[in-house]
Amino acid sequence: MEKLILNVEKREKRKERTPGRIPAVFYGRKEESTSISILEKDFLKVWKEAGESSIISLHGIGKDVDAIIQDVYFHPVTDRPLHADFYVIEKDRKLTVDVPIEFIGESPAEKAGLVLVKVMYEIEVESLPANLPHQIDVDLTKVIDANSQILVKDLKFGEGVEPTADPDDVVVSVSEAREEEIEVAPEGPDMASIEVEKKGKAEIDEEDGPAEGDKAKGE
Repeated sequence: MEKLILNVEKREKRKERTPGRIPAVFYGRKEESTSISILEKDFLKVWKEAGESSIISLHGIGKDVDAIIQDVYFHPVTDRPLHADFYVIEKDRKLTVDVPIEFIGESPAEKAGLVLVKVMYEIEVESLPANLPHQIDVDLTKVIDANSQILVKDLKFGEGVEPTADPDDVVVSVSEAREEEIEVAPEGPDMASIEVEKKGKAEIDEEDGPAEGDKAKGE
């Protein structure tokens, strides 16, 4: 994957937010924190392609700076980006990042009616910046029956890329398909019999006539 380029501008920290742009900052172990702003549409395009594991070249601040997206803060209602942090890389220093897992192919076990359980959707790896993978592919065609599993040690990470997870951690497993149990509501009282019972009681009360106290009042 080619290095992505993102045009940025330097920003004064107290400057009001410009419509269509988002505030951001880049920093590193040997790079002091610098405030920048980015066109929101440009950032979203790069974010979709790069995620947090691809190198981005920040262009427009006098010198190009190679960085990865460290954090993105989104609006809780609109889900639009509010701020982004970029971490400046060092070519000779390893990075530890989360790389997304891409599931490819169709599982024979799933075709047979079994349930495919995806335990991981990303995996942490350690690598020099030049070797960072954009994604880790997981081949589901190898999941053929109820005894099939894909473990961390079964994945291909590429040269110089090491996962931090235990080699025996499960990435994909299979479980038996279960038939949903239909819950039967407990039998309640028979409303018809209750109505009959009430009606019978009313008739008995009418036959008994008014109570003795009521008769005295009538007299």
